[in-house]
Amino acid sequence: MNFPEDFLHYVWQFRSFDYKDLAVVGGENLKIIHQGFLNKNAGPDFSNAKIKIGETVWAGNVEIHLKSSDWLKHNHQVDQSYDNVILHVVYENDVEIKRTDGSILPVLILKGRISGELMDRYANLFLTLNDFPCAPQIQTVDSLIVDSFLSRTLIERFEQKTQTVLETLIQSKGNWDETFYRFLARNFGFKVNALPFELVAKAVPQQIFSKHKNNPQQIEALVFGAAGFLNDQFEEKYPELLKKEFQFLQKKYNIKPVEVTNWKFMRMRPQNFPTIRLAQFAALITKSNHLFSKVIEIQDLAELRSLFENLPVNSYWQSHYHFKKTADGVGLQIGKSSIDNILLNTIALFLFAYGKHTGTQFYISRAIRLLESLAAEKNAITNKFIEAGVKIENAFASQAILQLKRQYCDQKKCLSCGIGIKILKQAK
Repeated sequence: MNFPEDFLHYVWQFRSFDYKDLAVVGGENLKIIHQGFLNKNAGPDFSNAKIKIGETVWAGNVEIHLKSSDWLKHNHQVDQSYDNVILHVVYENDVEIKRTDGSILPVLILKGRISGELMDRYANLFLTLNDFPCAPQIQTVDSLIVDSFLSRTLIERFEQKTQTVLETLIQSKGNWDETFYRFLARNFGFKVNALPFELVAKAVPQQIFSKHKNNPQQIEALVFGAAGFLNDQFEEKYPELLKKEFQFLQKKYNIKPVEVTNWKFMRMRPQNFPTIRLAQFAALITKSNHLFSKVIEIQDLAELRSLFENLPVNSYWQSHYHFKKTADGVGLQIGKSSIDNILLNTIALFLFAYGKHTGTQFYISRAIRLLESLAAEKNAITNKFIEAGVKIENAFASQAILQLKRQYCDQKKCLSCGIGIKILKQAK
């Protein structure tokens, strides 16, 4: 037996075994009227099953084990919630099992009833050394089945992310603008500097910026000061002015700056340095405070993009990529790919989360349409699926692929995957 119990769950759920002349141990004929519904919570493996043993029809639950003795290992013999099990399905029957009332539990043995081809297909999925188990076979699966399951994984991904949004919403006392602002800040740092950007957002809540919305210099001072970049001595006028502004504002709002050592500069192009990102972030706050209220109203993609274009970034950064460090021709505006990243990871997510929280399908649909209109992400994971023959035409598909890889492929959950199930069903 070189397979887990989950494999037997699959075999029973989809009746992928020879059920000709079925009989329970002892010889009575067995007819499966309905195999029941897979239970992913505590209790017997399948609920609401219906079978006929001899001339008697039984309705109840089904428990599945590799060996019948596993019933004892799992202590089901002292658990009354298993008294309503009407059939014990096992691969090998090594011991007689009784319910808590002493009655013998009927047993169906699957050994010898599962085709070698099915077992080989299962082994090929689980013993593969490929980047994902079904890489050699996925192109044989109908594209409609692949697309259908990818739609499911995309929704799963955004529902999981929505939980994080709602947790932050609670911390923000139900303030969607503040919650959005924190996630947007984290997005500006991308993966490398996401955490210090988030800490800056927590150190300076959006309502503080609102009080200084007509003073770009004070907004810049708040951003760079909270980020910990204004603790040095400066000779240039611009950073010295920011430092003086922040010293006043820090006392006024009791701001605790982020440790400057949290910021990462290594192996990055100057355009992606956190100092440049912070300058762009400050410019975005200056241009558009309370962005969330605008985001939920704007439906046109070009108009959404325009929120992050033509930002009034201070001209100081045209010749600097760090305080005290000069550079020529530093780009001040956010690139298209970076804007797409924000649209995907913050705006689409918040439209989805807001729709879920308020029970408004309109916003969920807008999130889906936005994902479908954005270019697919290109990375090592999506490239491997493309090489295997999977079409990834937009961000909807690429996000779904990331979920599929991390939540199913990496965890070998082929038996919970619509694509893996289809491949196994192709066995004769």
